[in-house]
Amino acid sequence: MARIFFILFTGLFLTAAAYGQDSLAVVVAEKGDGIFSLLRKQGMNPTDHYQDFLVLNKENLREGGHLYEGAAYLLPTTTVDPLETIKVGSDTKKTLLEEEEGERYDIFGEEEGLVIPKSRRLSGAIYYLISGHGGPDPGAIETYEEVTIAEDEYAYDVTLRLAKELLAHGARVYIIVRDENDGIRNKRTLEIDRDEVVYPAQKIPLRQLDRLKQRVEVVNELYLENKGAYQRLLVTHVDSRSKGQNIDVFFYHHEKSKNGKRLAENIHNTFLAKYKEYQPNRNYEGTFSDRSNLYLVKNTLPAMAYIEIGNLKNKKDQRRILDPDNRQALAKWISEGVLADFEGR
Repeated sequence: MARIFFILFTGLFLTAAAYGQDSLAVVVAEKGDGIFSLLRKQGMNPTDHYQDFLVLNKENLREGGHLYEGAAYLLPTTTVDPLETIKVGSDTKKTLLEEEEGERYDIFGEEEGLVIPKSRRLSGAIYYLISGHGGPDPGAIETYEEVTIAEDEYAYDVTLRLAKELLAHGARVYIIVRDENDGIRNKRTLEIDRDEVVYPAQKIPLRQLDRLKQRVEVVNELYLENKGAYQRLLVTHVDSRSKGQNIDVFFYHHEKSKNGKRLAENIHNTFLAKYKEYQPNRNYEGTFSDRSNLYLVKNTLPAMAYIEIGNLKNKKDQRRILDPDNRQALAKWISEGVLADFEGR
């Protein structure tokens, strides 16, 4: 257990004032600690407190999101202002448990299943989320520390985290490729399985074109059912290139879709701003561009953004993708771009 002590603030940290507290806990990072593991050791839900932790400690983080061993870090208070409980819409199967501060969703797993409302900012919006590959197709395969890792597991984990963020802001979310027993996993190496299905519970075909057609048909059918509502599609992939090619997160849209272009641009601009804030000495080289030859881009009805989050075969990109803190940050930043798109429509 990491060491904890308390200190009093008298205006030393202005950010602490936002919590309405005159004292905050401080914890010392131990070897191997990430933000998620550090928060969990203190009995705090990492996804609920991750962003607050970044705000409190941004001057004391390496490369924007990594801890220094032996350094002291402020812990966000667990006391929050009460929010009116929001019944967030989703196709996701819920348990009968409804808690005062939120609602529980089985698909996120036992540990991460509780969604605590943050706002109503996405009320009325519908999002379809597709993670790349799945079922009989694991996507790119690579070895990390003698363990086999697969593209689809990491794309799915980021997608679940994104779904949880969108739900917390009042959106209705359809998770198209889904695995009912994986949930959000706060591990570096994610176990490979082949039991993913396509909404609501369709077996994923073996042939690639059939897999793509299945996803297109499901999204387009849902789009027509919800005709007249604000609807967007977000596709998450992990790229597979040569081992020597390190890539930033980049985005595609349909060349003739103004709404798709704006969605991709808003998310891209969010990443630009975040890199300037957290990694000011590093140039962000991710782009957004049209790529209408991709089957999902070309054939789905909703305006959409197709997101590549890194190269699984590249060691630098692996550090971004395998770290659960980074996967949470990716989902959080994508969601902020989505919020900017919806509110700027």
